[in-house]
Amino acid sequence: MPKLAAFPKAFMRALCKDGTMTLREWVELAAPLGLDGLEYYSGMLELADPLKWSAARRTVEERGMVIPMLCCSPDFSHPDADFRAQEIEKEKNWIRMAAALGAGYCRVLSGQRRPELTRERGLDLVAQSIEACLPEAERCGVTLIIENHYKDDFWSYPEFAQKMDVFCALVERVKHPRFGVNYDPSNAFLAGDDPLELLERVKHRVVTMHASDRYLAEGTIEDLRRDETGAEGYAKRLRHGTIGKGLNDYDAIFGALKAVGFDGWVSIEDGVDGMEQLAESVQFVRRKLRQHWPVA
Repeated sequence: MPKLAAFPKAFMRALCKDGTMTLREWVELAAPLGLDGLEYYSGMLELADPLKWSAARRTVEERGMVIPMLCCSPDFSHPDADFRAQEIEKEKNWIRMAAALGAGYCRVLSGQRRPELTRERGLDLVAQSIEACLPEAERCGVTLIIENHYKDDFWSYPEFAQKMDVFCALVERVKHPRFGVNYDPSNAFLAGDDPLELLERVKHRVVTMHASDRYLAEGTIEDLRRDETGAEGYAKRLRHGTIGKGLNDYDAIFGALKAVGFDGWVSIEDGVDGMEQLAESVQFVRRKLRQHWPVA
């Protein structure tokens, strides 16, 4: 049966910008949820010092959990070669961070969808950048995972490989045993794509998954398109909802993953409206995992 983790979506600014929450406080909040692990983010303030990585790992493991995944946001689509080289070095450092935290998976992204970037040029730049990181991943025993992503919390433009066709073309370009897909069904909706069609196209490459449900607090997807560029982070009209109450069909998703032998980590991106919401989502996903991967 896949194992279940959670990502501190509600506390990103507190953990990564303001410093108003410690990692230990997040662990203590999450511990009662009955999770197997906690997904971490490379921009967490306490992780800036490599000397603190082992302590961060111990804090989680002392509560009977592990850190399976490290969420990172390299910007590999930048037209400047020196900028990309710096992003590659950042990702290599995050790979080492992931290994020190005990994580077997480290996220990569394509980068921002800058207006001047063509599809083919972007695919070339991103694929080359990911391939430059793979030797370090192999050395550290870490698998890089590319997510069909919407937008990093601290980016101005949406993901270059947000659309299904571009994402699938990128996945097809990078063939390596230390490279796979982190599938996020909610992000497919935001790209105007069918999440089940995307899953059908990449299911054999999926090694981890983000579980979430999204909805628009107001307006339409077209309204979202107009206000999602040029401003840092997520558009204000966009919301994470309780899992199981949005548009995703988790029976179809888990059924498709079970059929191809998926047995990786599922990490919940939820709880932006409080820990009770996160607890409800954990209960829903845990129930669905048991339903589709029954214990013999």
